[in-house]
Amino acid sequence: MSLSDQEKLRYSRHLNLPDFGIVAQEKLKHAKVLVVGTGGLGAPLLQYLTAVGVGTIGVVDFDIVDESNLQRQVLFGIGDLGKSKTAVAISKLRTQNPFVHFIEHNLKLDAANAMEIIGNYDVVADGTDNFPTRYLVNDASVLMGKPNVYASIYRFEGQVSVFNWKNKEGILGPNYRDVFPTPPPPGMVPNCAEGGVLGVLPGIIGSIQASEVIKIITGMGVALSGRLFLIDALDFSNRTLNIKRDPKNPLNGKKPSIKTLIDYDSFCGITGDSNDLTDLTPVELDRWLREGHDFQLIDVREAYEFDGGNIGGKQISLGKLAEFVNLIDQNRPVVFLCKSGKRSAKAIERVLALGAKYSNLKHLKGGLLAWKEQVDADLFLI
Repeated sequence: MSLSDQEKLRYSRHLNLPDFGIVAQEKLKHAKVLVVGTGGLGAPLLQYLTAVGVGTIGVVDFDIVDESNLQRQVLFGIGDLGKSKTAVAISKLRTQNPFVHFIEHNLKLDAANAMEIIGNYDVVADGTDNFPTRYLVNDASVLMGKPNVYASIYRFEGQVSVFNWKNKEGILGPNYRDVFPTPPPPGMVPNCAEGGVLGVLPGIIGSIQASEVIKIITGMGVALSGRLFLIDALDFSNRTLNIKRDPKNPLNGKKPSIKTLIDYDSFCGITGDSNDLTDLTPVELDRWLREGHDFQLIDVREAYEFDGGNIGGKQISLGKLAEFVNLIDQNRPVVFLCKSGKRSAKAIERVLALGAKYSNLKHLKGGLLAWKEQVDADLFLI
């Protein structure tokens, strides 16, 4: 289907570009791109892919809009709090460009559905913030023969690359497993909720990611395949690392051992936050506090987070547990808490690894974010 007169007007700045013109614009119109994640990276990525006229855009996310998102996730506003991210995003994007067809995937991408979903698109753009999903998206993309435009952000730094891309000469480039053969130990690399991120950084990196998607679709320029671009927003230094395929890659090396999707939580060493023996829900903890249960409450966030808003207890950051383990009561139940529940779950593992005998360690399931949602909406969190 060719461009309508209205589309030609809308995309006229593209049509005037040397070597771009109608041919490249029609390639964008006929393309199908899946964007995984509507957060910091997904927001600018979606906005620019919509603006340039990608014909079909799939949007994957299962989260809802939270106030802490608004510092960087520019698709959302105060009126969207508590609403589905995919629904809000698509509603706003449709007003930006009525010529784009959107497909909503309001679900958690997993090993059971990833292949079927990804198989319907030409290009995948990974805007996720956790290692299990990154490996999942990578593996599904490789198994389905789809290019995967990868990006990640952390505090003041970002990185972008194009994985599983076959260039004009027919040479297949590396994938995520060639660069990161094994995931880091659980808890070693904090996510944005725990480590923080500069608000404008996702806009910078997400825009670069969108540019790579456009280059892949149109065939223009040189894609970041075989290269990992890194940038530090504090001094705007950047560098590009050359990367290559690893013959030992278990996915598509000389002796591939991964021929179908696996359990990515287990692969990344994540046993999950849910454990009937250690979980304490916000409602249960609230009852313990109101009824005066005899227990010790320990907040393992950083001191500045604790000072910004807390529900009481002793503050011992996760990294200092070993140093102050003598302050943890062995004769009473101990409840650890943090912002999201991940650091508090890790706290139990670390304390038990120290060899001390604790009979009743628990953590606040879902952390203070869940507490804010279920018990005290006025609690201020940093």
